[in-house]
This record gives sequence, structure tokens and C-alpha cells, in this order.
Amino acid sequence: MLTRFRRIAGAFTVVRWAALAFVLLLVVLSVLAPIVVPVDPLAQDVANRLLPPGAPGHLLGTDEYGRDVLARILNGARVELLIAFGASAVAAVLGSLLGLVGGYFGGVAEFLTMRLVSDVLLAFPPVILALLIVTIYGPGEWTLIAVMGILFAPGFARIVYGQTLSVKRLEYVDAAKAFGARTSTALFRVVLPNVTAPIIVQFSLVMASAILLESGLSYLGLGVVAPAPSWGGMVASGQRYMGNDPSTILVPSIVVVFTILSFGLLADALRDLLDPRARKGSHA
Repeated sequence: MLTRFRRIAGAFTVVRWAALAFVLLLVVLSVLAPIVVPVDPLAQDVANRLLPPGAPGHLLGTDEYGRDVLARILNGARVELLIAFGASAVAAVLGSLLGLVGGYFGGVAEFLTMRLVSDVLLAFPPVILALLIVTIYGPGEWTLIAVMGILFAPGFARIVYGQTLSVKRLEYVDAAKAFGARTSTALFRVVLPNVTAPIIVQFSLVMASAILLESGLSYLGLGVVAPAPSWGGMVASGQRYMGNDPSTILVPSIVVVFTILSFGLLADALRDLLDPRARKGSHA
């Protein structure tokens, strides 16, 4: 137990603890948004439009339609996190399956999973491909989850493929085969549990990338459908009034930056925690 606490203390610096606290606070506030800010994020009040931060009843002010900015930030956080988590989960499942099959069987399976599927997807710029697909099928939460899940799957596939190539040569995998374990058992109960550490780290990184990509698509009007709150949409609408009220664009922009940075720092901490060799190398 003491050794485990020492590993956690070694992996989490003050900045990383702050990043973890920020992510947890954001999750809690997004879930409890109707209680924390009992204001309809879609309710318009043109008489109180573009109020500055600190205005009575509006901690972060209001936007060009008089909608409460804090309510839209927190409700938008719930949408952002759900989309990012859904896309990351889809990418993790698809990519891990491709990497496992390609790395374990090799040959034709490797060509089909890693060369024909993974490398082809990596050949296209993610933003351009996302724009193309969303333009064809239309914006929306489920479209974003599906598109980003497919776009980020090759990253998981490459990581799991490399780990599987190493793990499948180890003695306990040979022992499982010698005791008559079926191929599916060897894949999902012997190999997969031993390649989960890099999957967890990649999951955190993909969360950050998915939030950034979703915010960019929403900024262009191809993400979350207005008037539903989204951080990218708030940045897009706020830029028109930046001269009169800079907070309309600064507040959602700062939240996006801190969220992405926090998930990146968490990925570094998880890497050091789950892979002691990486921690030693980073401190060398």
C-alpha cells in the first residue's frame, strides 16, 4: 500500500494535481449545472444582453441574446464531455480490436487492419475528413461521436498493435495456448489486460483532442446544433462583440484551453503512474 502511494505521489506533481482537480470540478459542475445555476441556458432576455461579468444574477455576464454565460458554459461542458467521452470510447474499442487482431495474427490480418484501414485513415487530415463527413451527414452529437471515434481509432490501433507484438511472445501467452486456451480467450483475457496501460493514457489524450476538434467544428457551425450551448459556438458568437465585451469570447476560450491542458497533464501523469520506466526516463 505504501509503495502504491509513493508511485502516485511520484506521478502527480502539483500542476498535475491541479489539472485533476479542475477536471473533477468541471465534471461535477456540469452534472449539477441545473442546481448550481438554476437558469435556463436557452432563455433569452434582450433587456439584459451583453452584461459584463459580475452583473447582479449573472456571475459571468450574458451574451448577445441575454442568455446567462455561466449556465451555457456548464451545460455546454456536459455536452462537450459526453461527446468527447463517447468518441474516445468508440475509438478505443475499434482501435484496440484492430491492433489486437493485426498484432496477434500478423500476415493478412495485419495488412487488412493496420495497412488497409489504419494507415488509410491516417493519410487524411482529421479536420478535413471531419468537415467532409459532418457536411454530408449533418451536424449533431451522434454524428460527432461517430466521426471522431473513427478518426481517432488508428491512434489506439497503432499503440495496441505494437504492445501486442511484444506481449504475444511472452511465456504466459505460450502457457495459455499450451493449456488449450481458445484464440478469443488468449486475445481478450491474456493479451488485452496486459496492454491496457497505454490504452488508458491514449484515452486521456484523445479526450483532449476530441474536445478541441468538437469546439472547432462547433465554431464553424458544424458541431452541436444551435441554440444548444457549446463552447465553440460561444466563441463564434462572442467574436462579433469582442470590441464591446471581450468576456463573451475570452470566457469560453479560457475554459477550452484549461480543459484541453488538464487532460494533457492527466495523460502525462497516467503514463508515469502506469509505466515506471517512462517516469524514470522523464526525470533522467
